[in-house]
Amino acid sequence: MGFALVAVAVLALLAAVHRYVWRRFVGDTTKAGSPLRRAGTVAAYVLPLLSVGALVSGRTGAPFRLQQVLAWPGYLWLAALLYLTLALLAGEPARPLLRRLLARRAAASPEGVAREPEAVPAEPAPAAHASALTTAAPPTPAALAAIPADPAAPSRRLFVARAVGGAAAVAGLGTTGYGAYGVLRGPRVKRVTVPLARLPRSAHGFRIAVVSDIHLGPVLGRAHTQRIVDTVNRTQPDLIAVVGDLVDGSVADLGRAAEPLARLRSRHGAFFVTGNHEYYSGAAEWVDHVRELGLHPLENARVEIDGFDLAGVNDIAGESEGQGPDFGRALGDRDRHRAAVLMAHQPVVIDEAVEHGVDLQLSGHTHGGQLWPGNYIAELSNPTVAGLERYGDTQLYVTRGAGAWGPPVRVGAPSDITVVELASRRA
Repeated sequence: MGFALVAVAVLALLAAVHRYVWRRFVGDTTKAGSPLRRAGTVAAYVLPLLSVGALVSGRTGAPFRLQQVLAWPGYLWLAALLYLTLALLAGEPARPLLRRLLARRAAASPEGVAREPEAVPAEPAPAAHASALTTAAPPTPAALAAIPADPAAPSRRLFVARAVGGAAAVAGLGTTGYGAYGVLRGPRVKRVTVPLARLPRSAHGFRIAVVSDIHLGPVLGRAHTQRIVDTVNRTQPDLIAVVGDLVDGSVADLGRAAEPLARLRSRHGAFFVTGNHEYYSGAAEWVDHVRELGLHPLENARVEIDGFDLAGVNDIAGESEGQGPDFGRALGDRDRHRAAVLMAHQPVVIDEAVEHGVDLQLSGHTHGGQLWPGNYIAELSNPTVAGLERYGDTQLYVTRGAGAWGPPVRVGAPSDITVVELASRRA
């Protein structure tokens, strides 16, 4: 019942937003019955249907090809709708100001002074009355007052609606386009140095390439994976940590898109932990598949690396399948004199990491908010949205991720692959 109410509320909100956007971009700027108004009205119905189709097609088992057809326009429209709406709202205060400014300019110009309307062509006047017409007295002040004070007001309203709507369209669509370009060009490399008290001098300068939230699916495919692999390999890391949300779909649909991961190269190999989206996509099959590609899944497990322990825990979404995180199994019997680096998809498990004496937790999941102002929403449910923070004796680093979920758009949260360089305080 609760879910149904939320769904109804969301649909009602979407309907209201689309109505507002239609009114400002179409209703206020076009004439009734014009081709532009008809086209805008059709778009106001079709675009939200494509968005709903993109959101539900994967969950309902629709053919992958259909998911791809719906995903691009449907997801892009969701991002465009957000920034078009924000741009329109930002422009609302300008509307009355522009109308007043235009009215004052019109009143100040000679053409804006109230005057007698131009003569309307009529039947020729009888000759007997011609002299009377030519000698008619000028209109009195009372007659002038009866003339509409603002005969051009509809034109000014139309001009303001088109000016503000045009500016909002440029701002909203420009923001969406730039955000999509940022995703499709691939993530940029970010470098962070993290001092660890228990790291031996021999491991000083050890570099971990942290990759998260690739989100292969109907939008981002094999070419996106190849861009990420090329970027990671150029950094020449000592170890690669893939911390979840690799995919949005089954191995059958996305196995080929993931194949470039087999070309990841580092001195100590590449390791993988599940994210919540793996459990929506068949986690067991994906764990087996990434193993076939040469990655080493850490399912509540630990390996010893030169100078520190690398541990990984399953995502908390796995609890629904009896495969949730098990910190005791991953970290319980280790030598506490050694530094420990933990791979965990979601930052919210930081309290468990602190309790088990982890020196550094590597996470993703948040996307840094992905679409501003989404970062403020992400802050409500995550201890850290992006970057490095300390919790007791444990440091938490959260990458913004290398891909995008839903709209292939990022605004205010650029995608990244982070090279974390471990530093020994004994060096």
